[in-house]
Amino acid sequence: MLIDDPGRLRARPPSRYTFVSAALAGSTVMLVVFQFLALRDHLQGPVLALLSDYVATPKSASVPWAGLALALVGLSVRQRIIAVSAAVALDVGFAAERALRGGLLTVGNGPLIVLTAIAVVAGLRWSGPQRVTALRAAGLGALLVIATKLGDTWLQLTAIARPTVLDGYVVLADRALGDPSWVMGRVVDAMGSVGYGVLHWVYIELPVAAMVVAVYQLRRVGTGGEWPRHYLVRTFLVLGLLGPIVYMIFPVVGPLFAFGSGGHGFAAGDYWPTVVPPDSSIVGAMRFDAFTPRNCMPSMHTAWALSVFLHTRRDIDGIDPAPRWLRWGGTLWLVCTVAATLGFGYHYGVDLVAGAVLCLTVEAALRDPVRGWGWVRIRLVSGGLALLTGLLLAYRFLAVEMAHNPVLAGTLIVGALAVLAIGFYATFFRASSPRELSTVQGGS
Repeated sequence: MLIDDPGRLRARPPSRYTFVSAALAGSTVMLVVFQFLALRDHLQGPVLALLSDYVATPKSASVPWAGLALALVGLSVRQRIIAVSAAVALDVGFAAERALRGGLLTVGNGPLIVLTAIAVVAGLRWSGPQRVTALRAAGLGALLVIATKLGDTWLQLTAIARPTVLDGYVVLADRALGDPSWVMGRVVDAMGSVGYGVLHWVYIELPVAAMVVAVYQLRRVGTGGEWPRHYLVRTFLVLGLLGPIVYMIFPVVGPLFAFGSGGHGFAAGDYWPTVVPPDSSIVGAMRFDAFTPRNCMPSMHTAWALSVFLHTRRDIDGIDPAPRWLRWGGTLWLVCTVAATLGFGYHYGVDLVAGAVLCLTVEAALRDPVRGWGWVRIRLVSGGLALLTGLLLAYRFLAVEMAHNPVLAGTLIVGALAVLAIGFYATFFRASSPRELSTVQGGS
């Protein structure tokens, strides 16, 4: 049944601006806290990194432009043309100045400055629905940029706060899935430089894919259209808040570093991707360096790529399928991201399972907010949280048993993920017929 409580359909929906406003307020607090922690540990920190992106060399060329693209959905066509033109002109000017003094040839200053200007102009000079729409869109763009800075600092802090890693347990647990990182590592080697280049571009440009999907979902809001009840940016931000917390609880660096050439003298041996490490080389908790991020468990690239995939299945109204190019793009990004995370030695297979579970759980909590919190949603979310907790406990305390009984353990891991995925599909996709969805939208 689609509706947990049909009576909720007549209730006034919550404010559409609560999420963005709360996220911006929380991000501002986190910027200050993270900057303090970074300075304490002699790191740059997110605030100084943002300032550097404004006036010096941006760390990322694509993230500022992705943020500006989100801000543009709240503007008219004429305003979009002016904003993009100004951003390009500023980027050319900054790039030329860097080139003249022999600096790095990159872009990103222009869109960040224009994004800020949009927020300032909308807040001080515009009024009514135009002001609200522009500020909300600019807020989403700013959140994307801020989140990347917070994430970069958090990764640095994980390396300092967690001097030992649990790769020794995870590599044993991963035998239940057939050591997929070692398998895909050899496949990527066989693909050559072209295949590697494609996978690497897909892997590092995940924010661009998310921006394309989000802009498509929000494409009508700048011309008087309604803001959708749920869209990709909400999922991305919640995943980015919850996932990295697990990094501190379950620190893992990945096979390339713990068992390969990227270990900087701390690896258990140079095994990845040619040889699966023998039992004699595997220890439990391993001391590791103070600069490699402990960002493997769960695989956030998998979680984010899966959320992109889910949001490309249907059009924003939830009734019709999304355009074919969007569905194919979402599928391709998910497949390539999974191949890259394993094939580059950044993750174990069990990391990917944990990331998929986290994504489905968060999506189950956020999707179709008009339905409220009935038993169906509570069961899915609580089941997902229980499954994620159970997986982490199993990886830590049952790793040896999982390695010795790979068929049973692998079947349980994959089966549990499949049960959650089937429940998610039955709740939000298969059960959502056009007639039911039309009733929901008409009643709201």
